[in-house]
Amino acid sequence: MSGTLVLVRHGQSEWNLKNLFTGWKDPDLTEQGVAEAHAGGKALAETGIKFDVAFTSDLSRAQRTCQIILDEIGQGDLETIRNQAINERDYGDLAGLNKDDARKKWGEEQVHIWRRSYDVPPPGGESLKDTGARVWPYYLTEILPRVLRGEKVLVAAHGNSLRALVMILDRLSQEEILELNLATGVPMVYTLKADSTVADKQVLGDMSKAH
Repeated sequence: MSGTLVLVRHGQSEWNLKNLFTGWKDPDLTEQGVAEAHAGGKALAETGIKFDVAFTSDLSRAQRTCQIILDEIGQGDLETIRNQAINERDYGDLAGLNKDDARKKWGEEQVHIWRRSYDVPPPGGESLKDTGARVWPYYLTEILPRVLRGEKVLVAAHGNSLRALVMILDRLSQEEILELNLATGVPMVYTLKADSTVADKQVLGDMSKAH
């Protein structure tokens, strides 16, 4: 039995638009972000997929994206499990700061290291490795078993929590994952084999807007 795992990064948030480090802060979607979520839902509706369960984070931008997608495919009342294990990476002291202001304060190179290294966290925050350390166990114990039972599972979450998942699904190295950006609102549809490896991956939408 092969199950289906669909990963979607939330639509553009108000702080994405303002170029702010967001992390565990909780801004809402912009109008564009709402439109992106609707577009992702429509793309999934065209495939005819029907989900058995949805997972999302404790943050409203992911929850709202999840709900918009489910409404688009006529499953607005689907069981949806919320857990902070798949929250965005915690940016610590950077959260709420404009990225350009952070560069002025700490220097371009240091901010680049915090944003793009695998295991160097910003002050008071998490590295991508730290984010994975909470995402991976949750995936293995709560999400993956349902996919392996043949269920169709939607995960609406965040750039970095999803990058941690894509890293293991696509078997990317620490260097390769640092180059990966996930577009907002664009569903990635994985079909998994019984051994949990990927049989097929499809990206439903325009990846040119990844940033």
